[in-house]
Amino acid sequence: MLDKKIEEIDKIGKKLAKYLKKLDISTVKDLLYYFPYRYEDWSKIKKISDIAIGEPVTIKGKIEQLQNRRSYYRKKIITEAILSDNTGKIKIIWFHQPYLIKVLKKGDTIYVSGTVEIGEGGWQLTHPVYEKASGRRTHTGRIVPIYPLTQKITQKQIRYLTSKVIKYISYIQEWLPYEVRKKADLIPLKTALKYIHFPSKWEEIQKAEERLKFDELFLINLHSRQIKQHTKHLKAYQVKFLKEETKKFISQLPFDLTSDQKKAAWDILKDIQKSHPSGRLLNGDVGSGKTITCSLAILNTLLNGLQAAYMAPTEILARQQYQNFSKLFAKYSFKIALITSKDVKINNKNIKKQELKKLIKKGEVNLVIGTHALIQESVKWKNLALAIVDEQHRFGVKQRAAFTTQEGEYMPHFLSMTATPIPRTLALVLYNDLNISIIRQMPKGRKPIKTYFVPQEKKGECLRFIHKKIKEGRQVYVICPLIDPSDKLGKRAAVEEYEKLKNIFPDVNIGLLHGKMKSEEKEKIMQEFAQGKIDILVSTPVIEVGIDVPNATCMIIESAERFGLAQLHQLRGRVGRGKYQSYCFLFSDSTSQESIRRLKTLVSCSDGFKLAEKDLEYRGPGQIYGVKQHGFNDMLTIAKLTDYHIIKKVQQISEYLFQTSPDLSQYPTIKQKLEAFSKQVHLE
Repeated sequence: MLDKKIEEIDKIGKKLAKYLKKLDISTVKDLLYYFPYRYEDWSKIKKISDIAIGEPVTIKGKIEQLQNRRSYYRKKIITEAILSDNTGKIKIIWFHQPYLIKVLKKGDTIYVSGTVEIGEGGWQLTHPVYEKASGRRTHTGRIVPIYPLTQKITQKQIRYLTSKVIKYISYIQEWLPYEVRKKADLIPLKTALKYIHFPSKWEEIQKAEERLKFDELFLINLHSRQIKQHTKHLKAYQVKFLKEETKKFISQLPFDLTSDQKKAAWDILKDIQKSHPSGRLLNGDVGSGKTITCSLAILNTLLNGLQAAYMAPTEILARQQYQNFSKLFAKYSFKIALITSKDVKINNKNIKKQELKKLIKKGEVNLVIGTHALIQESVKWKNLALAIVDEQHRFGVKQRAAFTTQEGEYMPHFLSMTATPIPRTLALVLYNDLNISIIRQMPKGRKPIKTYFVPQEKKGECLRFIHKKIKEGRQVYVICPLIDPSDKLGKRAAVEEYEKLKNIFPDVNIGLLHGKMKSEEKEKIMQEFAQGKIDILVSTPVIEVGIDVPNATCMIIESAERFGLAQLHQLRGRVGRGKYQSYCFLFSDSTSQESIRRLKTLVSCSDGFKLAEKDLEYRGPGQIYGVKQHGFNDMLTIAKLTDYHIIKKVQQISEYLFQTSPDLSQYPTIKQKLEAFSKQVHLE
């Protein structure tokens, strides 16, 4: 029954099915696991004589009058009603709902929920939620859930459908044994799902959230521990640390390493000396120098006569890193290869893919840089000792196994790198299989990016400044938001901005990037921007713009309030990579004091780790920075980075389980749930 399609529920489900798919809701189970992001407290049912200005209340009364009229201003349709009980009367106003006079009738007894305010004729409720008193209260007279929505769906509709499917909770299987629930002080899963959608008091919401958050974090932590346990029994090549050669390499760099870089590099060098596969997460802010840090481990691996692999998230970045490593190791006789779906090279010469694979298998290629092409089954290694994966968090046992040598006896040491500033507490849960190194310091000589919040009235002044910088030879990024869930690729906003800027700057070369373009087109535009042929690049945040363009010194982020602080910080890091002073301008038409306060936090702070923590304070459940936006997708839908007490509980329970039953055979329902979860956790 949990797999029953939404359109089979009733005619409302059939009508909304195609819109609900945009929210990834197709079945009864999807709807039960689609959680509210906040609640309105309409549980106080009061007599009209007892209400107060500014108070959120629910009133039960009889409709004495009901009519539609046109307002003098813009000729809007207004529906007015007079509601009475045995203690008094109050005016009710709805906007843009002329159909209400067909739904409601004079004499009907209804519940209305809203906030009391003063109108022209006295006290009134403006645009309250209503429902007839004859049926079950779903939208009024209780603590009412508020859900994230998309176009063509209302809160009433999603609450109505949830009320229709709540009975199917009986088919939900409990997977946490009583022993575990008792130890963690958690309520049963069925109870949690009922409370999250239909709470009768705030304590029920708290208990429901605690159980559902625990489930999410617990599975991720168990999965990480499983990987760690799996790798303990495998062999890895031991990479001997070559002190003198390493010192010589560092002395020839055109810059000094920061103390954070030295410490992280030494952590990695110690890892790769072990005889079993090590795992480490290198977490460094945008531009903190992760590439040079990992290059010391690559150097030692190659000088030991062993192979190294570096996997980048996009072809553009793979080519960029291929050039970087080719320059770094130019004085050595290493054979360095590039393999993507389009480019196959060795020491900057084109080669056939099959020929390169043969050389890799024979061990005649030392370092291979590429995209997912690196982990195809047809790629076999002779003595792969180090695998580095850039910005790929969902990297499980199967993907690591794809890096094993041709005999399958050895697994490489594994280094995962991310520019997402992840607070350490969460990192311990998500990446329990990896040790963690953090680079906080920025390389010396980097000029801080000057960041400004630009309200509507100052946009013209900012655009004139941008034009001046272009005339000086600099380049500009303009980032557009995703407008709504139906426009996931952001095409609409980007195209509109592109056309607007062409009119404003007719003498400037402007390029456009959005998700609906073919990959060849995207790469051509990015290359032209990198070569200075394009002055302004209009792009969406879903496009990888991580290629280094030192000449790009300005970034405008349109509708900046639509982004999380941490994502804004990531975008900002695309400028400030050269010798020129760089600027980031946050455009926003929002009048919300909360949004403005959040954006001004970015103006005053350049530490990505602090901003990641601040993001949590401002954005609330479901907005998981560094997870939802960077690879974990929907694995965390309700948990937050600040749920420290749950995180601590998760760590204690998972440690207890693995000590009690290392293969989890004593906990068959947990083992089964983990196996299903592990299949979902794959490399994207």
